[in-house]
Amino acid sequence: MDRAQLNASAPGASEPNGTAQAGGAHSDYEEEILRYLWKEYLFPRQYEWVLIAGYIFVFVVALTGNILVCLAVWRNHHMRTVTNYFIVNLSLADLLVTAICLPVSLVVDITESWFFGQTLCKVIPYLQTVSVSVSVLTLSFIALDRWYAICHPLMFKSTARRARNSIVLIWLLSLAIMVPQAVVMETSSMIPELANRTQLLSVCEERWGGEVYPRVYHVCFFLVTYLAPLCLMFMAYFQIFRKLWSRQIPGASGAVSRKWVRGAGSSDDGGQAPGVERPSGSAGLVARPGTAPSAEVKQLRARRKTAKMLLVVLLVFSLCYLPISVLNVLKRVSGVFDNAGDREAIYAWFTFSHWLVYANSAANPIIYNFLSGKFRGEFKAAFSCCFRGLRRCRGAEARRLARTTSQKSLTNGSKSEPLSSRVSEHVVLSSVRAVPS
Repeated sequence: MDRAQLNASAPGASEPNGTAQAGGAHSDYEEEILRYLWKEYLFPRQYEWVLIAGYIFVFVVALTGNILVCLAVWRNHHMRTVTNYFIVNLSLADLLVTAICLPVSLVVDITESWFFGQTLCKVIPYLQTVSVSVSVLTLSFIALDRWYAICHPLMFKSTARRARNSIVLIWLLSLAIMVPQAVVMETSSMIPELANRTQLLSVCEERWGGEVYPRVYHVCFFLVTYLAPLCLMFMAYFQIFRKLWSRQIPGASGAVSRKWVRGAGSSDDGGQAPGVERPSGSAGLVARPGTAPSAEVKQLRARRKTAKMLLVVLLVFSLCYLPISVLNVLKRVSGVFDNAGDREAIYAWFTFSHWLVYANSAANPIIYNFLSGKFRGEFKAAFSCCFRGLRRCRGAEARRLARTTSQKSLTNGSKSEPLSSRVSEHVVLSSVRAVPS
């Protein structure tokens, strides 16, 4: 809402300024305007109550889900992989924007007013853009790590220490490059005459020194934080999927790769006769008896599941951030909405796009739950602890730690013979048995 529209619709706006010379009459006139603003503009409409319910749902799911993601990786050493470190960093960015920025955004979208002062006017938008940058950079590092691990495993060795250093770099870089967003944010009132009486219709907007600066900034922001990273990430995942679903299995010898066949069904073989090859669209992967080692088959399945999950996370992120990215470019760069007549439709699009940004934070834990068996198991354990009580939860946790310890001891005990030598010996013996006498 601009000042001209407000003055045209406010009661008594057509009266000349000289008619309100008396102090009491002027005060009554201001009170009438405030009541009118609250009734016509600020009080939530029917569809805005739906928006409020949607915000509350996203707030609860995002906080609960992302806290569970962090706890799952923190409590389980076997889940402290490089990919999961980056997933935790993504959850931390979602927690930041959900806990701090979502409530403020809800109030501003419903009331169209900024009640939080000049300092928070700089802090809240700054944290929002930092969260966007952290999310994009984290997804980019995940795609780069998976691309090296699967497509070029000998070129780069990914370690947990490098992942932690990368996370620190992500946050420092995001905090640095988003400083201009905090510098240009300023508060102002759409009705300067009421600035000292109320914060209604106060706005927190960008104030640039010229017209060219916001256009350059927002074009660069769109390219750097959305378009360019997404294009590169989709190219990386295209190569990853082509490699994982190709005949030559990454990380496996040619003799092992040629003996793997596909299978489908409720289980991995699903009753399929050994040695019968399934179509390329079949699910699962099995090996002929006495050929491919089960460890490599399991590793391939795990890599495929992880690649699917990460691609879904990337797709959801791109879809959730697409509306607000396009609308910001149209508003800040093209000025499409400056003289738009249908203000209600524009307002609805912006509020819905804001909600989609926060909905992405709630969607990620749901994706992990459905597409990752390890995260799903940890989520179930956490919820079962809440319902069964603390004592039973501690007992279950002790039993789980005992099982993990015993599995580690068995694994360490079997390290006297390297896995590569056992695999090579197994393949050689299988090949010898396959030669006709």
